[in-house]
Amino acid sequence: MKNFDRANLARVLEEGIQEMGLDVTPAQQGQLMDYLALMFKWNSVYNLTSLRDPQQMVTHHLLDSLAAVPAFEAAVNVLDVGSGGGLPGIVLAIVRPDMKVSMIDTVHKKTAFLTQVKAELGLANVTVYTMRVEQLQVEDKFDVITSRAFADLSDFVNWSSHLLAEGGRYIALKGVAPKDEQERLPDTWRVAKVEPLQVPRLGAERHLVFIGRHQD
Repeated sequence: MKNFDRANLARVLEEGIQEMGLDVTPAQQGQLMDYLALMFKWNSVYNLTSLRDPQQMVTHHLLDSLAAVPAFEAAVNVLDVGSGGGLPGIVLAIVRPDMKVSMIDTVHKKTAFLTQVKAELGLANVTVYTMRVEQLQVEDKFDVITSRAFADLSDFVNWSSHLLAEGGRYIALKGVAPKDEQERLPDTWRVAKVEPLQVPRLGAERHLVFIGRHQD
């Protein structure tokens, strides 16, 4: 297992944040590092991510999720579906303490980790659910539903559309822009736009896919 060199990892994180021009306070960067340290620690037992190198975890997890933050600028109440180890949900909750972030996963050990992160980082804006998203019912519906490498876009929408508020939208974090997935979307939904993301130090394609209801 690689060593967790916090000072070096924090420098990589800070440089990436500056390169993307994001407004992340030193305190929030500290929380992001605390989160990464917890993920690194729990990962050896709980297998939260296939990545074992903390340097890769900074780029592939933290910076990758941070690159999507500007897309959530107007969001108030967000659901992260299939949140796993908390990406992008925990990252969003840290840098947007004014925004409510709910995370749902079917795997108990992953939601136990998310609950621990919430407690240790004092994230009062976080709610964690352990269940299938199709079974979730909420009074206060979500203006944005997001996921990161969760499922085919059509399944993502079909399973969770009962939770989306009127006028709400989906923001899916994807690798390659999935043309075939876009074509399989149900008739009542359409891809509003596909936005490429530039993630520092990550030599791979990343895209945001914005989906909304067809307007009559």
